[in-house]
Amino acid sequence: MKTMQETYKGIGFCLLIAIPAFLLGKQFEVIGGPVFAILIGMCLALLVKESGSLQAGIKFTSKKILQYAVILLGFGMNLTDILVKGRQSLPIILATISTSLVISFILYKVMHIPARISTLVGVGSSICGGSAIAATAPVIDADDEEIAQSISVIFLFNVIAALIFPKLGMILGLSNEGFGLFAGTAVNDTSSVTAAAAAWDGLHGSNTLDAATIVKLTRTLAIIPITLVLSFWQMRKAKKSGEAQGGTFDIKKIFPFFILFFILASVVTTVFALPATVTAPIKELSKFFIIMAMAAIGFNTNLVKLVRTGGKPIFMGLCCWIGIAGVSLLIQHVLGIW
Repeated sequence: MKTMQETYKGIGFCLLIAIPAFLLGKQFEVIGGPVFAILIGMCLALLVKESGSLQAGIKFTSKKILQYAVILLGFGMNLTDILVKGRQSLPIILATISTSLVISFILYKVMHIPARISTLVGVGSSICGGSAIAATAPVIDADDEEIAQSISVIFLFNVIAALIFPKLGMILGLSNEGFGLFAGTAVNDTSSVTAAAAAWDGLHGSNTLDAATIVKLTRTLAIIPITLVLSFWQMRKAKKSGEAQGGTFDIKKIFPFFILFFILASVVTTVFALPATVTAPIKELSKFFIIMAMAAIGFNTNLVKLVRTGGKPIFMGLCCWIGIAGVSLLIQHVLGIW
């Protein structure tokens, strides 16, 4: 009974952080609620000296509620609509995802950046920022500090992209269609894609926002193969480790079954053609759950250590970001879309 009470207490603590973070994220979409939640959580961690009674609920929030958020995210993905409308962008999406993953792998080897941070930064940069990190972190068993550091890196380049890409697109002479593809493939997080496309529309009186969002959702589909590949890789490692130590291998403890529920949610949305009146509130709940999880992760993150060890991940994020933007523009030019 005491454990249950402590769990609820920790969940309630994360909820109290998540509410203002969610509201701030609505006001400042280019930053987003998850980043506010991490920052508030880290600041409170410096003030709260004794948090033992909160830890059970904080752990539950950072692990389980994060997984629930990913499952609910699936209800925002009508696979038919995304594939039909986003088909043109597939070559660019595949190229940019591959570029980011290759760059992160090379820098992981050359600069000896921790493997889990390298994976999270590479996946977050190439697919869909915080949502991809949320889906990938439980699969590779990343700890709270690694998640917080990766989210921070993604956030930094989200803000820069949202601020400079509309102007860059004008300098390069991109068409409305070209900028929609550029924003959808080269900006990390959905909120920043929206901010960049909205800024472009404001300057040109166009409507690239819908196109950029569809491209971004098409990128989000890559969560499925990426997380499944990573999960099978983790299972292989665990199986080898178990055999080496003479133990047994339990797939239930390793395989991320929440990803299967994410796929099932996408299939349900597609097969039954769920309307926006149904899926929109579910997507909002998914975002709020992510914010709650980030509050827990921020509270369990050592701010001083995060700042001290952040140089290499930031450099990796910069290289991935430049690589993705460059490849997106290059392939558009080759395909004659520019």
